[in-house]
Amino acid sequence: MRRTVSIIALLGAVGAGVWLFLFSNDSPTVIRYKTAVLERGAVVSVVNATGTVNPVVAVQVGTQVSGMIKSLNADFNSVVKAGDVIAQIDPAPFQARRDQTAGNLGMARAAVSKARVDLAQRTRELERMKGLLAQQFVSQNDVDMALTAQENAQAQLKLAEAQLKQAEATLDAAELDLKYTTIRSPVNGIVIARNVEVGQTVAASFATPNLFLIALDLTQMQVDTNVSEADIGGIAEGKAAVFTVDAYPGELFRGKIRQVRNAPINVQNVVTYNVVVGVENQDLRLKPGMTANVSIVVAQRDQVLKVPNAALRFVPPAVPLGGGGIGAATAAPKADVATETRGKTLWRLGSGDRPEPVPIQTGLSDGLFTEIIGATLQEGDRVIVGLESPRLEQRTTTLPPGFGSAQRRSGRDRSL
Repeated sequence: MRRTVSIIALLGAVGAGVWLFLFSNDSPTVIRYKTAVLERGAVVSVVNATGTVNPVVAVQVGTQVSGMIKSLNADFNSVVKAGDVIAQIDPAPFQARRDQTAGNLGMARAAVSKARVDLAQRTRELERMKGLLAQQFVSQNDVDMALTAQENAQAQLKLAEAQLKQAEATLDAAELDLKYTTIRSPVNGIVIARNVEVGQTVAASFATPNLFLIALDLTQMQVDTNVSEADIGGIAEGKAAVFTVDAYPGELFRGKIRQVRNAPINVQNVVTYNVVVGVENQDLRLKPGMTANVSIVVAQRDQVLKVPNAALRFVPPAVPLGGGGIGAATAAPKADVATETRGKTLWRLGSGDRPEPVPIQTGLSDGLFTEIIGATLQEGDRVIVGLESPRLEQRTTTLPPGFGSAQRRSGRDRSL
């Protein structure tokens, strides 16, 4: 029976303590502010983007004729020079076609020779007829027929000569196709992609098939990145840029903007522009196709007074009048301070730990800190960046008697 009474008494005491803790208006609410010290330093504004590491010049080597790959003389990472044979298409069909066109050319040349002989004969007959006409041995009709035959022979000669030129052009085309069966490297470089195998048939009917991809010089690389239209205004050629790649975490690679291309890229109504960053790659650690996280330096200010951006966003709450708790009267900030544009007023911790508004002008920002221009603040001043949690402090410092002490709880347990 005594044990039941003790438990009921303990529960009543706990309820009373909780009620006093939550609803008592006797303990004032203490507002504590988080502050930061103004300091001088560098403020660097950067634009972040994602890009891809690519060679400066990458040449796609294809074929202009169709056929079966007979041999390959280059593979991945092969170092080639301009003019080196890197692949061979089976030349047998093209050699046969070349021989056929060569035979047609011989026939065309023979036709020209025959036409010339026929023209010479018709010309002699015409001269003979003209002489006989003067002696009145033939009629004018015979002379006209001889003239017609001579003009016909001239036309046949011109036709044969045109056919000869056509046969020569056909032979040149056949020889060119035969030449194209040998694939040569157009530049000095390194093979970074090979897309065919020996025995594979390639067709060049509608589009040129790509056999190899050759990088001109892997010691000079570039990062192709897309920058949004909102950030492109501060980017220009020659500005510094740094980037990282996943293969070397924590290591920064440095480069400079080589080109800002004017062609817009529109993807789902988002407009971006291609910014090309040049970088040295003498040790060949950067590989084509790597994903780069690029930071482009847009502007930089050194040794300026800077403030955390959290201080620009801070607006003090209503200050309690008198005692705290539920139903306590509050006073709003002054009208002129409350109507200040956000980001143009700082709150400094003044005398008596009370917030004081300070109008400022802001300059460059790097996302964490912002430059202060033309303000009465000085290095070392403390500005407010936020509030401490008053509820948590009240719970830990103003608990009713008998709560929050492990020793007293153990005493009550012993009484049970």
